[in-house]
Amino acid sequence: MRSEISATVDRGRFQDAVTPWDDDVWRAGVLDWVTASLAALGVRPTGEWRVRSRPWSVLARLSVEGRDAVWFKANPPASAFEGPLTAALARWAPGHVLEPLAVDAVRGWSLLPDGGPLLRDVLDRRGAGPEAWEVLLRRYAALQHALTPRAREIERLGVPGTPVTALPGVFDRLDDTPLEPEERHRLRRLGPRLLDWCAELDALGVPDSLDHADLHDGQLFHPGPGAFTVFDWGDAVVSHPFCSLAVPARRARERHGPHVLPRLRDAYLEPWTGSGRTTRELRRALVLAWRLSALHRAGAYGRVFPGSGAAGAEVAAEGARCLLELFDEPPF
Repeated sequence: MRSEISATVDRGRFQDAVTPWDDDVWRAGVLDWVTASLAALGVRPTGEWRVRSRPWSVLARLSVEGRDAVWFKANPPASAFEGPLTAALARWAPGHVLEPLAVDAVRGWSLLPDGGPLLRDVLDRRGAGPEAWEVLLRRYAALQHALTPRAREIERLGVPGTPVTALPGVFDRLDDTPLEPEERHRLRRLGPRLLDWCAELDALGVPDSLDHADLHDGQLFHPGPGAFTVFDWGDAVVSHPFCSLAVPARRARERHGPHVLPRLRDAYLEPWTGSGRTTRELRRALVLAWRLSALHRAGAYGRVFPGSGAAGAEVAAEGARCLLELFDEPPF
């Protein structure tokens, strides 16, 4: 008879959300898989699991013998690509992401090593300035630039492909999101301008690449000076790479003030120079992508476990609010 997992479960504000964690058979399957995966590495789990159950993922920290803790993650079907994507990135760009210990692509399961301190915690402790963000964004943009030839390969892993020319269709599909009537009316009036933004951005010719779509200081490990490890790729898309900047730039602005934004813009664009496009063209592309990135974030909120109930609807409502960021004037 299988042993049950001893766990403390954090459900956050989604106390009534139904996730696979609530299924006894599913949990038993997780325990079997994790135990077998660790046995292949010559170790075994010890002690209690610390579980974070949300409508969009189940994440568990577990202690193991003779090494740092490891992490189990289960993605819903719409983001089951995260494990295979992380494994591929570990091969293509070692040091930029965690290298998974095991991946089950069919079930959307991953087993990952501990990545060290979060960037957010390092910044809180040290009170560091914006230099860390500049290094991070330069390094992340270089990764995106290097991945442009692999865009279609990344899509074949299951990552949604949304070129700029497809964004008007994304906008139309999101028309039934839960917004106030006046908000919906404002968005519909925005349609013609959005078409113009997409056409202009497409004409600038920056190739598609991988967009993390939620690159903030809680999604990055910072194990040492100049070292950053990106994780949590479940919101990723293949689209215009410059859409990535809005989330980290907003976080940096909250910490350091708006004066840091030109520095972060220039650090991010540095790896993209020398490609036949002028600085003015790159900056214009960044302004357009800043606005359009709201569509990626809104769409990602739909990647929840089937049957998550009212909690899933609540998450979708949060995604709808992202659409209103289309009205925000880019700060550059």
